Amino acid sequence: MTEITDFDSLRRAMAENSEQPEGPARNARAEQLLVEAEKLNIPLAVIEALGHQLKVYNYSSEKAKMFVPFARLLRMWDERPEDFDEYETHSLHWVFKWMSAGMLDQPHIPLASVEKWLGEMEHRYRLAGHSERAVRSAEFSVAAHVGDVARAERAFAAWLAADRDSMADCHACELHGQGWWQAERGRDAEALELWAPVLEGAYTCAHEPHTVLASSLVPLLRLGRPEEARAHHLRGFRLVRAMESMRGAYADHVEFCALTGNEARGLELLAERPAYFTDEGHPRSRLEFLSVVVLLMGRLSELGLGGQQVPGPAGRVWTAADLAAHARGEALALAARYDERNGTSHVSERACARMAQRPLVERLPLGVRAARPAPSVVAPPAPTQEAAEPEPADLLAKARRLSDTLQPHAVEAWAAVARAAEGIELDARDRAEIVDHEAMGRGPEGAETFERAAELYAEAGDPGEALAARARAAYVRALAGDVDEALAAVADPYDRVLALYAEGGTEVRQAAGVLMGRARILMRRVHEADGPLAESVLTEAETAVRELLALVDGRAGDDVRLAARVAEGHAMLAELAARSGNAEAGAELFARAAGEFVAAGLPWFAVEYEARLAGLAHQLGDLVEAERALRAALEHGGAFLEPVGRAQLHLQLAEVVGGRGEAEEAAEHALEAAHWADEAGEGPTLGAWARHQLGGFLVRQGRWAEAAEVLESALADLSAETHGDGVVVQTQWWLGDCLSELGEHRAAAERRLQAAETARHWPEQHDHATLAHLAAESLGQAGLPAEADQAYARAGELWRSLGNVHGLVRSLRARAWLALRTEDGTEAARELMTSAVEECADALGAADDEETRVRLVVELGHTHRQYGDLLARSASEDADDDAIRAALEEALCQMAEAVAVFVSLGDDALHARTGAELAAGWLETDLGRPADAAARARAVLRAYADGEAEVDFEGGGDEMVGARRAEAEQLLQVAEEQKDR
Repeated sequence: MTEITDFDSLRRAMAENSEQPEGPARNARAEQLLVEAEKLNIPLAVIEALGHQLKVYNYSSEKAKMFVPFARLLRMWDERPEDFDEYETHSLHWVFKWMSAGMLDQPHIPLASVEKWLGEMEHRYRLAGHSERAVRSAEFSVAAHVGDVARAERAFAAWLAADRDSMADCHACELHGQGWWQAERGRDAEALELWAPVLEGAYTCAHEPHTVLASSLVPLLRLGRPEEARAHHLRGFRLVRAMESMRGAYADHVEFCALTGNEARGLELLAERPAYFTDEGHPRSRLEFLSVVVLLMGRLSELGLGGQQVPGPAGRVWTAADLAAHARGEALALAARYDERNGTSHVSERACARMAQRPLVERLPLGVRAARPAPSVVAPPAPTQEAAEPEPADLLAKARRLSDTLQPHAVEAWAAVARAAEGIELDARDRAEIVDHEAMGRGPEGAETFERAAELYAEAGDPGEALAARARAAYVRALAGDVDEALAAVADPYDRVLALYAEGGTEVRQAAGVLMGRARILMRRVHEADGPLAESVLTEAETAVRELLALVDGRAGDDVRLAARVAEGHAMLAELAARSGNAEAGAELFARAAGEFVAAGLPWFAVEYEARLAGLAHQLGDLVEAERALRAALEHGGAFLEPVGRAQLHLQLAEVVGGRGEAEEAAEHALEAAHWADEAGEGPTLGAWARHQLGGFLVRQGRWAEAAEVLESALADLSAETHGDGVVVQTQWWLGDCLSELGEHRAAAERRLQAAETARHWPEQHDHATLAHLAAESLGQAGLPAEADQAYARAGELWRSLGNVHGLVRSLRARAWLALRTEDGTEAARELMTSAVEECADALGAADDEETRVRLVVELGHTHRQYGDLLARSASEDADDDAIRAALEEALCQMAEAVAVFVSLGDDALHARTGAELAAGWLETDLGRPADAAARARAVLRAYADGEAEVDFEGGGDEMVGARRAEAEQLLQVAEEQKDR
């Protein structure tokens, strides 16, 4: 912490404090610095310390503290305006706007005082010669707050009509306010149009695009643009998460979660900011926050989760219902205070409307981990006379219709028959079918129940179906793991049904049921084999399947069950072909089976085989067929597809589509995969992998903030044991890239160092070297030169061990630039850059092919160029003239070397050559050689004359050509002027 000994140290301390995170600690330091400023007995020091205090209060939850330092500043201005320099004079008038908004936010300050202050602001701005734009903006805020729409519209128009001057809010903030009013009046499209320049990055400031992203969420949902809303949430929440002063924007994100089926994420947001429930320094944002808390808790209660424990104010345990009541009471009491002050009911009406909103999207997947709260099981209402239970006969007819046509939920329909038939005498056939379907619902544990069904079928006079039920019993024993016992159990039904069918004692359907059971059991042997399969196992299974097909094929007619037997038989043959190494035949048969299921009106049965077909097609390199099959599987699965199956299909499709470069569509499928994995309870496993993939596809699109949120979420669940350390490293790598692009360099360095530490143990060290190099870049950008130098040195060692001269040279150059930033580091910088030149030259001498030689020549040219730049930068202004001149002469020599190297490459290095030529020309002017500088400028202009090459080794084009020509013309003009002096 800087010790305050004079005005300069005070200013350094205030600058340091400004860089600290928002919050009470920063505010307390500002208060301490004011005390230190007063000890200096310098009026301007006190003025600056008061201004610093005002700023940190404004950007915190303690906004109510602003009024005291401002009153003191205003008094000092009125008494001795000469004590204020130009900057502090501007700041004093600028802060008038903060005071106006700050008073409006405090319900204990009378509205008359606010209006009086608005008049004071207008008077002082007029005296200072400022436009009334900021005044009308403040008046608009007052009118909009109290609900005076007519006055607000007039002030709004006057605000836009007034000239912008130095007192006007920045463009970003103004556009936010203007768009907010359009959205408030129900003009969402106009709001988004106004916000577009801020959202696109044309205008930014300390709080933008943070607030615009937050404010745009509900308008986008209302306009039916949920994908954009999702992107704005992921991007915007990163910006407001660490900023204590942005409770209102934070509330917008909680509201978004409540309106899009993301209640679990909303709870996570509440848990991150417990102080937001109670901080009273800015009552208006507290009202906004409490209002959306009520909204979120209401959604949970509607889902049957009113008794769920939720985050709330410290000091007690809260349920959703408790917190809803508490937050509603607090919010309405606070709104009533505003309304009492304002003389209207506007604030309460807005708060109530916000609390009562209905979801705008039933479920909007976000891609980040957050399991959806499961609703409590609510008992169905007791049947009334008006809605009596269906008759058992009707339920029986429905169940039989569903099972005969293999429709989904047939088992559930038979369970309903069983419940309705309790206490009712049924014939043996009906009882047999009920028990048969009960067994189907029990899975591997249904063998004994199938045997009971067989007895009932026999009692009903259907020996064929009895044998089929015994075959089903045998098959579920195979599913339980005892294939040999199952084969023994099916042998008798198999022999008997064939004899019975030959005698005409049963039909094809029953015989096919037994043969299918036996074929399935034999296929279990294939499924359970770990290594290579014995030929006899494959042959026996194939024989059983072909026997089934010989029986059924051509006899199915309109019988859906028989058509399904044929399709399943072909699917079995497909699997056997694939296991035998004949992937082409397997793919053809899976496609045939899927087509037969669809033709039979059973598309949901085709899903498994279309997924298998996709895998084989991918293996065969037929990505078009793989993609077609996956899309068909998703289409055919429809509403009957289980969440985990849907997740797997979307994830496979994301990989295929992403592989052909369609990152945007691939991201959509990865997003769906993450969502359905969470729904299936597979968030930490399959969901984490899907988020990893989604993050990578977002990185490809340059959607850095969204990708960072998703990748951070993925890392919370990814593990080397479950997903592999390669996946973990890649996720950290991508996240480091995102954080670097977002300017979060220290965090980027941490992620890259974590990834490098894992890669350090891999046999191949290229990734380790690359990550160490990237970490060094981030450390340097984070202002940690010593740590960056250490990381670059490590990367350099790795590049050397790998024989990668380019990586080694670049690490040496980076270290040289770092050394130059240190005290007395010029000599070390020279040595490092000299080493870089020597490494290039040595490698060039050993190059044994033309491509390698050309790449090394380019690297050598860039190294000479950077060496020249470094030497020119090393010429300290404090040095004597001779030392400066010597440094510039050395720099010019290196630039000349760079030009010569690039010349040797011809037009492939045109832009690199002209760039070095211009740099050399500017050095010539610094050395007082205008003729030489002019000659270099003319050389550049000649290089681009007559439509010469416009693309160099590193790329380029018309824009680069224009820039080079313009700089050459400027250099020529400076040189000519220098000649004339």
